[in-house]
Amino acid sequence: MPLSNSQYDAIMRIYQQKQLTNRARLLKRREEISNRLPAYQMLEEEIISLSMEEAKRQLLQDADTLSTTREAIHSLMEDKRNLLLSNGYPEDYLNEIYDCKDCQDTGYIDGKKCHCFRQAEINLLYQQSNLQATLESENFSTFQMDYYSKNLIDEATGTNSFMLAQSAFDACLQFTKNFDYEFENILLYGSVGVGKTFLTHCVAKDLLENGHSVIYFTAHQLFDTLAEQKFDAQNADSIPEAYQHILDCDLLIIDDLGTELANSFSTSQLFLCMNERFLRKKSTMISTNLSLGKISETYSERTFSRLSGNYKLVKLIGEDIRMKKRRSKS
Repeated sequence: MPLSNSQYDAIMRIYQQKQLTNRARLLKRREEISNRLPAYQMLEEEIISLSMEEAKRQLLQDADTLSTTREAIHSLMEDKRNLLLSNGYPEDYLNEIYDCKDCQDTGYIDGKKCHCFRQAEINLLYQQSNLQATLESENFSTFQMDYYSKNLIDEATGTNSFMLAQSAFDACLQFTKNFDYEFENILLYGSVGVGKTFLTHCVAKDLLENGHSVIYFTAHQLFDTLAEQKFDAQNADSIPEAYQHILDCDLLIIDDLGTELANSFSTSQLFLCMNERFLRKKSTMISTNLSLGKISETYSERTFSRLSGNYKLVKLIGEDIRMKKRRSKS
């Protein structure tokens, strides 16, 4: 499922629109400063005049005067900076504006696709752009511990719901902080509605904002995609581009594992996907309502072995938060 010409053109039009929008924002800022701070414009004109003088001195190879001119320009630039700061503006207020500073909204760095282009490609191929709106409301800053009780005890661990939730939150936050330095995978498991999907959104938002490529699938979506053409780990040359994204993205999130129709196909494809990503040192995050015992029963022994041996197991218990919210509204 590589990008068609029309899809590629659609992404490039987005970049062109970003450039036009940010250019208009910058012109508006410059007009604002010109009207509010006339002294700033005067400093700009002095710098331009001195810069022209500097160019002449360079042609004449007048080293002594050239040094003096450069010092004067530097002093005026410092005056500009202080003028902005003293009037409540950040010092970079009139710098060029970019949505992605790495590629400066071109989509490419040294002829290679920027991380922002790869994510735009992923969003287009898997129709995940609607996830962005969800991440605005579901992220680390909006996670609420109030929904977890200190009186509800997990019999297996002897730990209460509140402490498990705090531990899960800390594990996910640490996962994002260490993402560039430590290879790790996470399995979030527990009953329905206890915040597992919310935590996957928290992780996705943090990593996306830090320039990482993230693919988010429900289990249904993943296996529907894998069913389009079976993945053969033994023949890397035949892997379609869509599969390459799944295998190579910085983080693959599989939400609600176990809600799909489990069969020999899904079991084998899940293992191949997990195993290949593990070999490539690409992190995977899985959430499921299944217990560890049920995972072992539903999927192959080698899949469970991969999960238990190579994933950080994070448990959540509690009442269904969605039901709590509905009761509080009513």
